[in-house]
Amino acid sequence: MASKKETARSQLNPMAWVMFASLVIDLIGFTIILPLMPKLLDHYSLSGGASISFLESTVKTLQQTLNIPEKFNSVMTGGVLGSLFSFLQFLASPLAGCLSDTYGRKPALLVSMVGIAASYALWVVSDNFALFVLARAVGGISKANVSLATAVMADITDSLTRAKAMALVGVAFAIGFIIGPVTGAAFSVWGVDSSTGNWWFWPAMFSLTLAVLNFGFLSVFFTESLHKEKRAKSLQLSQTWNLVNPVSLFKFQLADGIAKKDLEKLKVLGRVYFLFLFLFSGLEYTLTFLTHLRFDYNAAQQGKMLLFIGLLMAFFQGGLVRRVKPGKEKMLALVGLGVIIPSFVIVGLSNSAAALYFGLGLYSLGSAIVIPCLTAMTAAYGRADQKGAVIGTLRSLGALARAFGPLVSSFVFFVFGAGPCYCIGAVGLILPFVLLRQSPL
Repeated sequence: MASKKETARSQLNPMAWVMFASLVIDLIGFTIILPLMPKLLDHYSLSGGASISFLESTVKTLQQTLNIPEKFNSVMTGGVLGSLFSFLQFLASPLAGCLSDTYGRKPALLVSMVGIAASYALWVVSDNFALFVLARAVGGISKANVSLATAVMADITDSLTRAKAMALVGVAFAIGFIIGPVTGAAFSVWGVDSSTGNWWFWPAMFSLTLAVLNFGFLSVFFTESLHKEKRAKSLQLSQTWNLVNPVSLFKFQLADGIAKKDLEKLKVLGRVYFLFLFLFSGLEYTLTFLTHLRFDYNAAQQGKMLLFIGLLMAFFQGGLVRRVKPGKEKMLALVGLGVIIPSFVIVGLSNSAAALYFGLGLYSLGSAIVIPCLTAMTAAYGRADQKGAVIGTLRSLGALARAFGPLVSSFVFFVFGAGPCYCIGAVGLILPFVLLRQSPL
């Protein structure tokens, strides 16, 4: 009898699968642009315009001042755009989490979906660089759905099922990174002449269609996970500054009333999460530039590489992270950090496809493990009416890391090249590893 009860308790709530499906739909649309970005930047550069001319001239001045080869200019330009999206996501995520604690997860999710759809609609008609930047900005502000999905998982799980639910979020990312970039690469070689016309119309329209479908899917199938009796009584407008103040975020000041001992553990997890993503996002964002400059990869080859990473991540998350036992998340996160450190060195110094893919294999294993485990550990803290604030703060710290990580890594890549950039990142990752290992979590 006890065994049957234990089995029943270990089963995931059906809403976990609804959120999983929604994230897959969303992330496919989100990642379609990844292999297209170099071509998009080339297109807007050729078409001119004040916005792109100003950004390019600024980067070119820096390149000439530092006597850097011109071929690295696109790395810096791309880093600026990547950081803009994540910085705006950093501003929006904790606010969305707090609003969902007060008004419910479903309204916040649907508003996020409307904003995401609007960003893709702007991309459809972005015949100039300024409009494209606006589309990315709207997307960044609206991209709170991942944080909200994680809060939903925290609502509907306990210590037995939390790691499984967080692993589902990771698997959704892996699937998105399998299908999205490959779809984007297919659009790039679909007999489209990228030198004339709005060749990006169909990939943008495909992303828009997925966003609209996702809105309808959530409207019909998602049932509110945070019931009224468990919601925060009111939105504390006096805490607005804490939503965007990095110092307050690192202190988790949005989550009032958490026991002091638990709060100290949250602070450690927040620092580890930020440091890891700050360094990790640098490799993640500059990877396509490395393979383009060093191995002359085109969009199709970039898509195949991202497919390889996504398949491995899905395998590791589905077969390893999903099966982790409660209390073992820290140990597995340390394994992931320990594996990803040498992957930076191998990828950065690789001079052959075999070495590159070996490094990417280790990279896939580490990235598949670390984020779900750290998120599951964080989600264990706080009351039901605090989960949105806790997870929103964690996701916002991640967005802050992603806002500066690509920019800093792109600059180091721009100045010193890929090898030193990635080796510096590997050395830097020792810090979150030691911090997590020494903390009593």
